[in-house]
Amino acid sequence: MYEVKVLSEFSASHHLRDYGGKCERRHGHNWKVEIICEADTLDNIGLVVDFKWLKEKVKVIVEELDHVELNDLDYFKKFNPSSENIAYYIFMQLSKAPEITQKVRLRRVNIWENDSSRASYYE
Repeated sequence: MYEVKVLSEFSASHHLRDYGGKCERRHGHNWKVEIICEADTLDNIGLVVDFKWLKEKVKVIVEELDHVELNDLDYFKKFNPSSENIAYYIFMQLSKAPEITQKVRLRRVNIWENDSSRASYYE
């Protein structure tokens, strides 16, 4: 089994509806994003997936989230912009790429809202 990981980050504000604590107030984070892909075999040039391609796909998704109030985005009007839901959102957006197949699988999206708190989504 082979695995590759790329990192990205974004800054945004949010608030958690119905939280019942400080996080119900608008606040911000500098989120770190980890994307992990895997494959059983390598392609004909020895790659799981091209890092450049993967970084570009992640960049497009992360740019939608960067320096915005997450609660204002359509998806997060329906779902609280928790780190867990952000991980799910990024996973679903990235999984739409045609290069993500049975051969190259999106394994996990990790979202760090600070150095000691991480949420993940994987299937």
